[in-house]
Amino acid sequence: ARRLTGSAQQRDVGQIFDQQSSGQTLVKMMKLDMVIGSGGVLSHAPERAQSALMMMDAYQPEGVTMLTVDSIFMMPHLGVLAQVHPQAALEVFERDCLIDLGVCIAATGEGKLGHDCLKYSIKTSGSGEHQGELKYGDLKLLPLAAGETAKVEITPARGVDVGAGPGKLLSREVRGGLVGLILDA
Repeated sequence: ARRLTGSAQQRDVGQIFDQQSSGQTLVKMMKLDMVIGSGGVLSHAPERAQSALMMMDAYQPEGVTMLTVDSIFMMPHLGVLAQVHPQAALEVFERDCLIDLGVCIAATGEGKLGHDCLKYSIKTSGSGEHQGELKYGDLKLLPLAAGETAKVEITPARGVDVGAGPGKLLSREVRGGLVGLILDA
């Protein structure tokens, strides 16, 4: 069970799960770099942005996470095909099944609504440069089309983590999707 993003830093399922006592999550959300939503509600939402928001609300991603959807609820069938022809299943999965909605960069940490959470600088390969800051409680959607990449620099407030550690600068290249780049403070 490996990620399908093509990155050199792949993780297996054992590295993602954390054994916690009852009532706490078993998944370290900061370690996930892709969430795949499947099912009719997500696949057939009138707007892809609605699918992204439902997934963000349900999964509460942390750090840098690509949001994708199973376009036509094909994943269960590909699981069966993978038992007979794994390479064919993988090719169909990557080419025809997944739709990239976009990257969500979500901050974690304690803070009060309206107080400083993070500053961002984004240089895209196509739509230019964006800079600004977010307060706790803010949600910002920036244009980043499918196939487009961006160099992202996020400077979190003290105690806030966006994937590099509390208060540490995150500098990373991300790729776009049908919705764009979502910053969640």
